[in-house]
Amino acid sequence: MTVLKIGTRGSKLALTQCGWVQRRIVAALGEDVARADEVAPLTVITTQGDRIQDRRLIEAGGKALFTKEIEDALLRGDIDVAVHSLKDMPAADVPGLSLCAIPVREDPRDAFLSPNYETLADLPQGARLGTASMRRQAQALAQRPDLQVIMTRGNVDTRLAKLQAGACDALLLAAAGLNRLGLSHHIRSHIDPDLFASAPGQGALAIQCRTEDLGAGWMAKVHDVTTFLRIQAERGALEALEASCRTAVGAYATLENDQLALFVEALSADGSKRWQRRESLSAPTAQSARDLGLKLGHEIKTEAGPELIVS
Repeated sequence: MTVLKIGTRGSKLALTQCGWVQRRIVAALGEDVARADEVAPLTVITTQGDRIQDRRLIEAGGKALFTKEIEDALLRGDIDVAVHSLKDMPAADVPGLSLCAIPVREDPRDAFLSPNYETLADLPQGARLGTASMRRQAQALAQRPDLQVIMTRGNVDTRLAKLQAGACDALLLAAAGLNRLGLSHHIRSHIDPDLFASAPGQGALAIQCRTEDLGAGWMAKVHDVTTFLRIQAERGALEALEASCRTAVGAYATLENDQLALFVEALSADGSKRWQRRESLSAPTAQSARDLGLKLGHEIKTEAGPELIVS
Protein backbone atom coordinates (compact mmCIF):
# COMPACT_ATOMS: atom_id res chain seq x y z
CA MET A 1 0.00 0.00 0.00
CA THR A 2 1.28 3.45 -0.97
CA VAL A 3 1.30 5.89 1.96
CA LEU A 4 1.09 9.52 0.88
CA LYS A 5 1.44 12.08 3.67
CA ILE A 6 -0.61 15.24 3.08
CA GLY A 7 0.23 18.57 4.72
CA THR A 8 -2.46 21.08 5.63
CA ARG A 9 -3.23 23.99 7.90
CA GLY A 10 -5.27 23.13 10.96
CA SER A 11 -8.34 25.37 10.71
CA LYS A 12 -11.74 23.75 10.37
CA LEU A 13 -11.98 25.00 6.78
CA ALA A 14 -8.48 23.79 5.86
CA LEU A 15 -9.16 20.34 7.33
CA THR A 16 -12.53 20.14 5.57
CA GLN A 17 -10.97 21.11 2.24
CA CYS A 18 -8.03 18.78 2.72
CA GLY A 19 -10.29 15.89 3.69
CA TRP A 20 -12.21 16.40 0.44
CA VAL A 21 -8.94 16.28 -1.53
CA GLN A 22 -7.65 13.34 0.55
CA ARG A 23 -10.62 11.16 -0.41
CA ARG A 24 -10.11 11.94 -4.10
CA ILE A 25 -6.42 11.12 -3.93
CA VAL A 26 -7.12 7.83 -2.15
CA ALA A 27 -9.71 6.88 -4.78
CA ALA A 28 -7.27 7.83 -7.54
CA LEU A 29 -4.68 5.54 -5.93
CA GLY A 30 -7.20 2.70 -6.23
CA GLU A 31 -7.55 2.34 -2.47
CA ASP A 32 -10.64 2.14 -0.26
CA VAL A 33 -11.74 5.66 0.73
CA ALA A 34 -12.79 4.26 4.12
CA ARG A 35 -9.07 3.78 4.82
CA ALA A 36 -8.15 7.32 3.78
CA ASP A 37 -6.38 8.14 7.04
CA GLU A 38 -4.10 5.11 6.59
CA VAL A 39 -3.41 5.59 2.90
CA ALA A 40 -3.04 9.39 2.92
CA PRO A 41 -2.71 10.60 6.52
CA LEU A 42 -3.01 14.32 7.21
CA THR A 43 -0.21 16.26 8.87
CA VAL A 44 -1.40 19.51 10.46
CA ILE A 45 1.09 22.37 10.19
CA THR A 46 0.58 25.74 11.89
CA THR A 47 1.63 28.67 9.71
CA GLN A 48 2.62 32.16 10.70
CA GLY A 49 -0.58 33.41 9.05
CA ASP A 50 -2.58 31.27 11.49
CA ARG A 51 -0.76 32.82 14.44
CA ILE A 52 -1.26 36.44 13.38
CA GLN A 53 -4.85 37.48 14.02
CA ASP A 54 -4.54 41.12 15.12
CA ARG A 55 -3.56 42.83 11.87
CA ARG A 56 -3.80 42.66 8.11
CA LEU A 57 -1.43 40.36 6.25
CA ILE A 58 -0.24 43.50 4.44
CA GLU A 59 1.38 44.52 7.73
CA ALA A 60 2.89 41.11 8.46
CA GLY A 61 4.48 39.90 5.25
CA GLY A 62 1.82 38.89 2.74
CA LYS A 63 0.39 35.69 1.34
CA ALA A 64 3.40 33.42 1.90
CA LEU A 65 2.53 33.52 5.61
CA PHE A 66 -0.08 30.82 4.92
CA THR A 67 2.18 28.53 2.91
CA LYS A 68 5.85 28.80 3.90
CA GLU A 69 5.91 26.34 6.82
CA ILE A 70 3.97 23.77 4.79
CA GLU A 71 6.25 24.20 1.78
CA ASP A 72 9.32 23.87 4.00
CA ALA A 73 7.93 20.55 5.32
CA LEU A 74 7.38 19.40 1.74
CA LEU A 75 10.93 20.29 0.74
CA ARG A 76 12.30 18.44 3.79
CA GLY A 77 10.31 15.32 2.94
CA ASP A 78 8.19 15.45 6.12
CA ILE A 79 5.12 15.34 3.87
CA ASP A 80 4.61 14.14 0.28
CA VAL A 81 2.04 16.65 -0.95
CA ALA A 82 0.43 19.84 0.37
CA VAL A 83 -3.08 21.17 -0.05
CA HIS A 84 -3.58 24.94 -0.17
CA SER A 85 -6.34 27.40 -0.95
CA LEU A 86 -5.05 28.62 -4.28
CA LYS A 87 -5.85 32.25 -3.58
CA ASP A 88 -3.44 32.12 -0.61
CA MET A 89 -0.50 31.16 -2.83
CA PRO A 90 1.89 33.76 -4.26
CA ALA A 91 2.13 33.79 -8.05
CA ALA A 92 5.72 32.55 -8.21
CA ASP A 93 6.53 28.87 -7.67
CA VAL A 94 8.94 27.92 -4.91
CA PRO A 95 12.13 26.35 -6.37
CA GLY A 96 11.85 22.58 -6.10
CA LEU A 97 8.06 22.61 -5.74
CA SER A 98 5.27 22.52 -8.34
CA LEU A 99 1.50 22.53 -8.51
CA CYS A 100 0.63 18.98 -9.59
CA ALA A 101 -3.18 19.05 -9.66
CA ILE A 102 -6.05 21.51 -9.39
CA PRO A 103 -9.34 19.78 -8.48
CA VAL A 104 -12.71 21.04 -9.69
CA ARG A 105 -13.44 24.54 -8.41
CA GLU A 106 -16.07 25.56 -5.86
CA ASP A 107 -18.07 28.81 -6.18
CA PRO A 108 -15.52 31.61 -6.85
CA ARG A 109 -17.82 34.45 -5.73
CA ASP A 110 -17.66 36.66 -2.66
CA ALA A 111 -20.61 36.35 -0.31
CA PHE A 112 -22.39 39.15 1.56
CA LEU A 113 -23.47 38.27 5.11
CA SER A 114 -25.56 40.41 7.41
CA PRO A 115 -28.23 39.80 10.05
CA ASN A 116 -30.34 42.71 8.80
CA TYR A 117 -29.51 43.56 5.19
CA GLU A 118 -29.69 41.71 1.88
CA THR A 119 -27.00 43.48 -0.14
CA LEU A 120 -24.18 45.97 0.12
CA ALA A 121 -26.48 48.61 -1.37
CA ASP A 122 -28.99 48.07 1.46
CA LEU A 123 -26.54 49.00 4.22
CA PRO A 124 -27.33 52.31 5.95
CA GLN A 125 -25.07 55.34 5.63
CA GLY A 126 -21.80 54.83 7.51
CA ALA A 127 -22.40 51.13 8.18
CA ARG A 128 -19.52 48.95 9.37
CA LEU A 129 -18.30 46.34 6.89
CA GLY A 130 -15.97 43.59 8.10
CA THR A 131 -13.15 42.29 5.91
CA ALA A 132 -9.39 41.76 6.04
CA SER A 133 -9.03 41.79 2.25
CA MET A 134 -7.63 44.88 0.55
CA ARG A 135 -9.46 43.87 -2.64
CA ARG A 136 -12.84 43.50 -0.94
CA GLN A 137 -12.33 46.77 0.91
CA ALA A 138 -11.53 48.65 -2.30
CA GLN A 139 -14.40 47.09 -4.25
CA ALA A 140 -16.87 47.86 -1.46
CA LEU A 141 -15.70 51.46 -1.15
CA ALA A 142 -15.92 51.87 -4.93
CA GLN A 143 -19.66 51.28 -4.53
CA ARG A 144 -20.15 52.76 -1.06
CA PRO A 145 -17.43 55.26 -0.07
CA ASP A 146 -19.40 56.08 3.08
CA LEU A 147 -18.84 52.66 4.64
CA GLN A 148 -16.54 52.10 7.61
CA VAL A 149 -14.28 49.13 6.90
CA ILE A 150 -13.55 47.10 10.04
CA MET A 151 -10.46 44.86 9.88
CA THR A 152 -11.83 41.37 10.57
CA ARG A 153 -9.31 38.49 10.75
CA GLY A 154 -9.74 34.95 12.02
CA ASN A 155 -11.33 31.72 10.84
CA VAL A 156 -14.87 31.61 9.49
CA ASP A 157 -16.48 30.79 12.86
CA THR A 158 -14.60 33.65 14.52
CA ARG A 159 -15.75 36.13 11.88
CA LEU A 160 -19.35 34.93 12.07
CA ALA A 161 -19.25 35.30 15.85
CA LYS A 162 -18.01 38.89 15.48
CA LEU A 163 -20.86 39.63 13.09
CA GLN A 164 -23.45 38.12 15.43
CA ALA A 165 -21.96 40.03 18.38
CA GLY A 166 -22.48 43.31 16.53
CA ALA A 167 -18.82 44.13 15.85
CA CYS A 168 -19.87 44.98 12.29
CA ASP A 169 -23.08 45.29 10.29
CA ALA A 170 -22.02 42.99 7.46
CA LEU A 171 -19.20 40.72 6.33
CA LEU A 172 -17.69 39.79 2.99
CA LEU A 173 -16.37 36.21 2.83
CA ALA A 174 -15.56 33.67 0.13
CA ALA A 175 -18.69 31.70 -0.76
CA ALA A 176 -16.57 28.58 -1.34
CA GLY A 177 -15.49 28.32 2.29
CA LEU A 178 -19.02 28.79 3.58
CA ASN A 179 -20.31 26.16 1.16
CA ARG A 180 -17.63 23.64 2.14
CA LEU A 181 -18.37 24.15 5.85
CA GLY A 182 -22.13 23.79 5.40
CA LEU A 183 -22.65 27.44 6.34
CA SER A 184 -24.15 28.74 3.09
CA HIS A 185 -27.41 29.52 4.92
CA HIS A 186 -25.63 32.59 6.32
CA ILE A 187 -25.23 34.06 2.82
CA ARG A 188 -27.70 36.86 2.05
CA SER A 189 -26.43 37.58 -1.48
CA HIS A 190 -23.43 37.16 -3.76
CA ILE A 191 -21.14 39.72 -5.38
CA ASP A 192 -21.19 39.37 -9.18
CA PRO A 193 -17.57 38.57 -10.14
CA ASP A 194 -18.19 39.88 -13.64
CA LEU A 195 -18.68 43.33 -12.07
CA PHE A 196 -16.22 43.04 -9.17
CA ALA A 197 -13.65 40.35 -9.87
CA SER A 198 -12.89 37.75 -7.21
CA ALA A 199 -9.38 37.01 -5.96
CA PRO A 200 -7.36 35.09 -8.54
CA GLY A 201 -7.94 31.40 -7.86
CA GLN A 202 -10.72 31.96 -5.32
CA GLY A 203 -12.75 28.78 -4.74
CA ALA A 204 -9.99 26.54 -6.10
CA LEU A 205 -7.66 24.24 -4.19
CA ALA A 206 -4.07 23.50 -5.17
CA ILE A 207 -2.20 20.24 -4.64
CA GLN A 208 1.53 20.88 -4.45
CA CYS A 209 4.36 18.36 -4.69
CA ARG A 210 8.11 18.24 -5.06
CA THR A 211 8.94 18.92 -8.70
CA GLU A 212 10.78 15.58 -8.94
CA ASP A 213 7.52 13.77 -8.08
CA LEU A 214 5.47 15.26 -10.93
CA GLY A 215 3.76 12.75 -13.20
CA ALA A 216 2.45 10.30 -10.59
CA GLY A 217 -0.59 8.50 -11.98
CA TRP A 218 -3.06 9.74 -9.37
CA MET A 219 -2.42 13.39 -10.19
CA ALA A 220 -4.20 13.39 -13.56
CA LYS A 221 -7.20 11.64 -12.00
CA VAL A 222 -7.89 14.44 -9.51
CA HIS A 223 -6.99 17.28 -11.89
CA ASP A 224 -9.81 19.30 -13.52
CA VAL A 225 -8.75 20.76 -16.87
CA THR A 226 -11.49 23.42 -17.05
CA THR A 227 -10.61 24.76 -13.61
CA PHE A 228 -6.91 24.66 -14.49
CA LEU A 229 -7.34 26.74 -17.65
CA ARG A 230 -9.37 29.36 -15.77
CA ILE A 231 -6.78 29.43 -13.00
CA GLN A 232 -3.92 29.78 -15.48
CA ALA A 233 -5.49 32.97 -16.86
CA GLU A 234 -6.23 34.41 -13.42
CA ARG A 235 -2.78 33.62 -12.02
CA GLY A 236 -1.15 35.04 -15.14
CA ALA A 237 -2.76 38.36 -14.24
CA LEU A 238 -1.68 37.87 -10.62
CA GLU A 239 1.91 37.33 -11.72
CA ALA A 240 1.95 40.35 -14.04
CA LEU A 241 0.53 42.65 -11.40
CA GLU A 242 2.79 41.24 -8.69
CA ALA A 243 -0.41 41.17 -6.68
CA SER A 244 -0.21 40.37 -3.00
CA CYS A 245 -1.93 41.52 0.15
CA ARG A 246 -0.40 44.92 -0.65
CA THR A 247 -2.54 45.34 -3.78
CA ALA A 248 -6.25 45.32 -4.52
CA VAL A 249 -6.42 43.01 -7.53
CA GLY A 250 -9.11 40.70 -8.86
CA ALA A 251 -9.22 38.30 -11.80
CA TYR A 252 -12.14 36.18 -12.94
CA ALA A 253 -12.11 33.75 -15.85
CA THR A 254 -14.93 31.71 -17.37
CA LEU A 255 -14.72 28.91 -19.92
CA GLU A 256 -17.76 28.04 -22.01
CA ASN A 257 -17.93 26.38 -25.43
CA ASP A 258 -14.14 26.44 -25.69
CA GLN A 259 -14.14 30.23 -25.19
CA LEU A 260 -12.12 31.63 -22.29
CA ALA A 261 -13.20 35.08 -21.07
CA LEU A 262 -11.02 36.94 -18.59
CA PHE A 263 -11.84 40.02 -16.51
CA VAL A 264 -8.98 41.64 -14.58
CA GLU A 265 -9.16 44.70 -12.37
CA ALA A 266 -7.04 46.62 -9.91
CA LEU A 267 -8.20 49.33 -7.53
CA SER A 268 -6.76 52.00 -5.29
CA ALA A 269 -7.20 51.14 -1.62
CA ASP A 270 -10.06 53.61 -1.18
CA GLY A 271 -11.85 52.35 -4.29
CA SER A 272 -11.80 55.75 -5.97
CA LYS A 273 -9.79 54.46 -8.94
CA ARG A 274 -10.31 51.26 -10.93
CA TRP A 275 -8.31 49.90 -13.84
CA GLN A 276 -9.93 47.13 -15.84
CA ARG A 277 -9.34 44.90 -18.85
CA ARG A 278 -11.50 42.23 -20.52
CA GLU A 279 -10.55 39.89 -23.33
CA SER A 280 -11.56 36.49 -24.71
CA LEU A 281 -9.60 33.61 -26.20
CA SER A 282 -10.75 30.66 -28.34
CA ALA A 283 -9.51 27.10 -27.80
CA PRO A 284 -7.25 28.00 -24.86
CA THR A 285 -4.21 26.02 -23.84
CA ALA A 286 -2.47 26.29 -20.50
CA GLN A 287 0.14 28.56 -22.04
CA SER A 288 -2.24 30.78 -24.02
CA ALA A 289 -4.51 31.20 -20.98
CA ARG A 290 -1.55 32.25 -18.85
CA ASP A 291 -0.31 34.57 -21.60
CA LEU A 292 -3.70 36.28 -21.75
CA GLY A 293 -3.59 36.90 -18.00
CA LEU A 294 -0.05 38.24 -18.25
CA LYS A 295 -1.06 40.54 -21.11
CA LEU A 296 -4.05 42.08 -19.33
CA GLY A 297 -2.16 42.34 -16.06
CA HIS A 298 0.77 44.14 -17.68
CA GLU A 299 -1.61 46.55 -19.42
CA ILE A 300 -3.23 47.46 -16.11
CA LYS A 301 0.13 47.73 -14.36
CA THR A 302 1.38 50.13 -17.03
CA GLU A 303 -1.76 52.26 -16.85
CA ALA A 304 -2.00 52.36 -13.06
CA GLY A 305 1.69 52.92 -12.34
CA PRO A 306 2.67 53.55 -8.71
CA GLU A 307 -0.97 54.18 -7.71
CA LEU A 308 -1.49 50.40 -7.77
CA ILE A 309 0.66 49.69 -4.70
CA VAL A 310 -0.71 50.44 -1.27
CA SER A 311 1.87 52.20 0.89
